[in-house]
Amino acid sequence: MEQQDKLNSRIYSMLGLAAKAGQIASGEFSAEKCIKSRKAYVVIVSDDASDNTKKLFCNKCKSYSVPIYYFGTKEELGHAIGKAARTSLAVTDENFAKSILGHLEKSVNREGEEEKNGKN
Repeated sequence: MEQQDKLNSRIYSMLGLAAKAGQIASGEFSAEKCIKSRKAYVVIVSDDASDNTKKLFCNKCKSYSVPIYYFGTKEELGHAIGKAARTSLAVTDENFAKSILGHLEKSVNREGEEEKNGKN
């Protein structure tokens, strides 16, 4: 469990760095716009997002071939990037995305599959 917490902490730290560098689009409208304009390298949707929001982003990401992960809560994602609660984030820098993806792949599965640590 401690290793899982460290992984999660690294993901939040990387999201914070990307946000400070201006490489995060947050919120439903901005994230969706980045996907459509092919600027998103990875999309993160909170675990506690509504089913409609998850379905919307799942469909958009599939049609534009953008990796999508369900990770954290709205509050945790917002806090990581220094903003209020956020349901969705798009990483718009390839290098940040690769780093975040590496950590996400160790932490959670894509597209809402069960997480490796047993949580849903």
